[in-house]
Amino acid sequence: MFRFAEPLWFLALLAVPAALWWRRRRTAPALLLATTAGLEGLRPSFWVRTRWLVTGGKAAALVLLVVGLARPQWGNREVVRLQEGINIVLALDLSESMAAIDFELDGERVTRLDAVKAVVKDFIAGRSGDRIGLVVFGTEAYTQLPLTTDYDTLAATLERLEIGAAGPNTAVGDGLGVATRRLEDVASRSNVVVLLTDGQSNAGELAPAAAAEAAKQLGVKVYTIGIGSDGEAPFVVDSPLWGKRVVYQRVSLDEDTLRSVADATGGMYFRADGLDGLRQVYDAIDRLEKTEVKTQTFEQYDELYAYALLPALGLLLAAALAASTRYLEVP
Repeated sequence: MFRFAEPLWFLALLAVPAALWWRRRRTAPALLLATTAGLEGLRPSFWVRTRWLVTGGKAAALVLLVVGLARPQWGNREVVRLQEGINIVLALDLSESMAAIDFELDGERVTRLDAVKAVVKDFIAGRSGDRIGLVVFGTEAYTQLPLTTDYDTLAATLERLEIGAAGPNTAVGDGLGVATRRLEDVASRSNVVVLLTDGQSNAGELAPAAAAEAAKQLGVKVYTIGIGSDGEAPFVVDSPLWGKRVVYQRVSLDEDTLRSVADATGGMYFRADGLDGLRQVYDAIDRLEKTEVKTQTFEQYDELYAYALLPALGLLLAAALAASTRYLEVP
């Protein structure tokens, strides 16, 4: 990459036309004659016709001197981004209530899990330099994918999740406990769990409050998300007698527990009963836990001023020699 290290020197080029104007203004007749009669037929010599070369050479030398002072350089400039990532574990509810079709995606009614997959994919794509893991829970809780920066694998794993894979019930405490253990003894400036559920804890061995206390002791911040409509929600059931049909079943979300878990760990509780709300939740978390990017710049340039200064000095010397010999001006 070519550049000038001191480009302000180019302002000195304004002196070139000024110097030429001043020289032309002060030039006076070298010899006064009483009459010029008889000189009309006298043709100027080659040296008279080319005397402008001396002035032109001096002007070119001045231009080259300015270019040299502006320090032309050729080299490269390398920018290195140092990303200090954080660790995020996504704890997702796969209980049977996640089959409720009370979300709309691209004009189509979809399950809560399908909506979560779409939004979480965008959340993952927006991260940079962070390690992200995936924990799922239902009746049981287990690690689906440990902390990784392979976002493509994470997205593919997320897509394969199925409702009921971890059992029909909701073990919120166990899900948070497993997610917290994934962050134990992991060095980072920030360890975060994003826990999403649409129900209340009705299974598992670990109470949500106890899991929150363990997360607090480890310095893990927990963001909890309550998803879905409250009261009755539509489900698709496949009956051998009636075939597929939509029925409404009662669902219950324990917002008090989710709020207390978030408060205990320094996180926040969010409520999302639609796709837009869910997106806003993950956008908010993204802003709260954005990775800082530090930039270091390395530059290596070769100085090229000699290629301008040496010709400038040569032109000045040649102009001086010419002005004192063939192009000598007699006052």
